[in-house]
Amino acid sequence: MPKLILTLDGAVIREYNIDKDSISIGRKHGNDIQLNDLTISGRHSLVTQVGDNVFVDDLGSTNGTLLNGARIAKSKLHHGDVIQTGNYQFTFFSQEEEDYEPTMFLRAEIEDTKIIDTNQKPSTENVGVKMGAVKVLSGPLKNKVLELRKPFNTLGFNGSKIAIIARNSSNYSISAIKNEDSFNIATVNGNDLTTEARELKDHDIIELANTQIEFMYIE
Repeated sequence: MPKLILTLDGAVIREYNIDKDSISIGRKHGNDIQLNDLTISGRHSLVTQVGDNVFVDDLGSTNGTLLNGARIAKSKLHHGDVIQTGNYQFTFFSQEEEDYEPTMFLRAEIEDTKIIDTNQKPSTENVGVKMGAVKVLSGPLKNKVLELRKPFNTLGFNGSKIAIIARNSSNYSISAIKNEDSFNIATVNGNDLTTEARELKDHDIIELANTQIEFMYIE
């Protein structure tokens, strides 16, 4: 069965099976998928299934519907296509494909410092530190670049937190989150990640749950 995977800022929110002829997306009550976002119109987009084909239509929304970054009026969907409505994204998975791999998310937040190396507590004052970012190299969020502006940024999949990237006064570091499900599934440049903070270098490759992301400094 084809499905839509809803994400916001890289975080997986929910999975929707396309199990009826049409699914409406919008801000108002009555839509099949209601999203509380002022950048989304009352009735914004419509996903329809005709035989084996699935289409997305823009319903005359104010800010438009984007498909793989391009504004569209109506378009046929293919496996891996990304629909954007307002600040939300839907990744389309066709029924012919195998189940999707656990989807990586990155969330910026203030975490409890006990889960990282206490010898490297991040500072909220990052004067003189270049901005760091990660670029997703595989999976539904491929090519998405996420800036690491917050003191703490968590990485994970399917709702489980796996690792944390901390922004320090002079660099960025990464460490595994102490969680039974998280061990032995995260690596940096092929080396297992532990709860001890490890400094990130430009172009380091982080892998978790078969998803690769690249750490980089940006101007």
